Amino acid sequence: MSERRHITVAGVVQGVGFRPFVHGLALKNGLAGFVLNDTAGVTIELEGEQPALDGFLAVLTEAPPPLARIENINCSIVPPTGESEFRIVTSHGDEQRNVLMSPDIPTCEDCFKELFDPSDRRYRYPFINCTNCGPRFTIIKDVPYDRERTTMECFRMCADCAQEYHDPANRRFHAQPNACPRCGPRVRLLDFQGRESAEPDALFAAAQLLSRGAILAVKGLGGYHLACNALDHEAVRRLRARKHREDKPFALMARDLNAVREYCIVALEDERLLSSLQRPIVLLRKLEDIPIGDAVAPGQRQLGFMLPYTPLHHLLLADSDLILVMTSGNLSEEPIAYRDDEALGRLEQIADYFLVHDRQIHMRCDDSVARTIDRRELIIRRSRGYAPQPISMSVPFVQPVLACGAHLKNTFCLGKERHAFMSHHIGDLENYETLKSFVDGIAHFKNLFAVEPAVIAHDLHPEYLSTKYAVGIHGLTKIAVQHHHAHIASCMAEHGLNGPVIGVAFDGLGYGGDGTIWGGEFLVTRLAGYERRAHLRCVPLAGGDRAIREPWRMGLSYLRDALGADPLFLGLPGWDGIAEKKIELVTSMIQRGLNTVQTSSCGRLFDAVASIMGLRHEVNYEGQAAIELEMAVREGISESYPFEIGASSPWEIDLRPAIERLVLDIQMKVSVNSIAAKFHNTIVAVIVLICRRLRETDGLTLVCLSGGTFQNGYLLERLVPALRSSAFEVYLNRQVPNNDGGIALGQAAVANAVMAGGR
Repeated sequence: MSERRHITVAGVVQGVGFRPFVHGLALKNGLAGFVLNDTAGVTIELEGEQPALDGFLAVLTEAPPPLARIENINCSIVPPTGESEFRIVTSHGDEQRNVLMSPDIPTCEDCFKELFDPSDRRYRYPFINCTNCGPRFTIIKDVPYDRERTTMECFRMCADCAQEYHDPANRRFHAQPNACPRCGPRVRLLDFQGRESAEPDALFAAAQLLSRGAILAVKGLGGYHLACNALDHEAVRRLRARKHREDKPFALMARDLNAVREYCIVALEDERLLSSLQRPIVLLRKLEDIPIGDAVAPGQRQLGFMLPYTPLHHLLLADSDLILVMTSGNLSEEPIAYRDDEALGRLEQIADYFLVHDRQIHMRCDDSVARTIDRRELIIRRSRGYAPQPISMSVPFVQPVLACGAHLKNTFCLGKERHAFMSHHIGDLENYETLKSFVDGIAHFKNLFAVEPAVIAHDLHPEYLSTKYAVGIHGLTKIAVQHHHAHIASCMAEHGLNGPVIGVAFDGLGYGGDGTIWGGEFLVTRLAGYERRAHLRCVPLAGGDRAIREPWRMGLSYLRDALGADPLFLGLPGWDGIAEKKIELVTSMIQRGLNTVQTSSCGRLFDAVASIMGLRHEVNYEGQAAIELEMAVREGISESYPFEIGASSPWEIDLRPAIERLVLDIQMKVSVNSIAAKFHNTIVAVIVLICRRLRETDGLTLVCLSGGTFQNGYLLERLVPALRSSAFEVYLNRQVPNNDGGIALGQAAVANAVMAGGR
């Protein structure tokens, strides 16, 4: 008996080959009807025999297209119409915009084969794509996801491409960026003055320039990269000098996994991450005696590698046969350049040549960064390949929420129903361009996902630009969220935890509820609130941001607090290179409390120890001293330093005994590597002991670790097993960064809990 069913499918179902999949499945089951994209996802109507309809739904539910992410399927019976064919019909829009966008997808195997097949009409075409791969988020202007709502709207398909596009049996059916050399975007090679090269093959010419030591600005998927030969030490040094990036590591791109293995240790989980659909930059332990010079990643035992994710990258790597530095196309502290005129203006003093193309980038999107910890992915920067895929929430938002994130490593988050839409990486909100990117990004996400916030969440710090933006928005309920509460809430939200949990929030700086600067916190945490139960002993932070750029200031604070002694009389390494007048000035500031605030920051503690040990007295990028302290660790050391725990609440963790013994080790000429290991082991011992005490007092066994300090691989690889062996259940951020790039998710979760009736 014939029956007709109306089916709606929500999730990531547009731009992933869903309609041709449905078309083929309907024909296979002998069903009539139609399928279309709309702003709620995909709508299907099917007419046919009941067993065939049931079989269709079973396959759709259990084996959808590989790039699809189905969140729900609703099915209802409607009157039959007597249709005899199955059609794919033109999309339409309405007021309900619930469609989920796909991230950008790396080149698939089929397109890769065609790219290097001389007999294929798209041979060496750097914009080859199909339904299973290619740009998505970076070219979408609006929904539904159709060509006229992308930056491909200006490229009219030739007859061959149009035939593929309209053929449901073709893998390029409704692939919105579909194009070929006859009708699509093209690549050009320009010099730094914008003059076009006469070379017939711009990509091959660019590869030869890289081989000869040139620095190129390469227009990619979400913006420009600055590229050079990673094995050409002089080219790397020139790039550093021109970019004004003294020490921060450069990202690298290699042709394939075998090439990466020549320079780094690549575990199975690293292989999976490198080859994943997200294709992030992956931090890997580098091998000894490799030809990649120290200038690529000064002071590091790790290199950040990624594999090609666009056909343009594949061709550039194949033609050059190089390992390429592939770093963001910007000057230090600026957002990545993504518009052609902007790139030519901002990068002309850096790049010798520009490899450009005429497909517009609508939304800039930097590369993502990750590493593997505990045999699983740990995201450090969530951007290309991940955004704008939402985080699924265990508790729906009672009202739409905008969370504005932090000041550094900013991302924002829009919450609606059971979805938290985390933005791509925005960056440090320290200049107009980055602030504009933040504001424009919010407007784009609000439009794409039809979120009109009723609630706006922000950090407690009144001087953050994200806070000022939030406060300046009228007509919304405003909820200020303490920084470290947001860190722990971000971890809880992605694991579906409501609390209470033991929250260990260790990071650089966050405005505390008592007017001091926090950063070494143990919180008994619920989404709607927290209690501060323990923290690192506070010491003076003298000079505000200067203390972050000059770790010796924190070293001086810790030395005076622990020993009451002048570092110049302790014989510490490198301190004689700091002007005595500077030390006297900061000492006076500390003694008199001028331009000084008390801080419990674990990040500043790492800075202090790095300086006391002589590793780093001034930094050129955020977190440099702590990273170099981690890099100094020697494996196989089990000893730690002593510490004390105060009796009053919140418990004060007193590390003065540790600093005293650490200084003694320096004076006794104990190796820097051993001292670094013992210090890290001390932090592990502190966390485990406090968690045990909180279990005794509160009966809690769930521990959430969040904050930038937990990007430290050595620390985590010892801490997590130590907590588990003490019968704790340990949670880490996995879907969002544990640094400030994940703060917005925590803010959104806290705001929702408060609006739902929490405190």
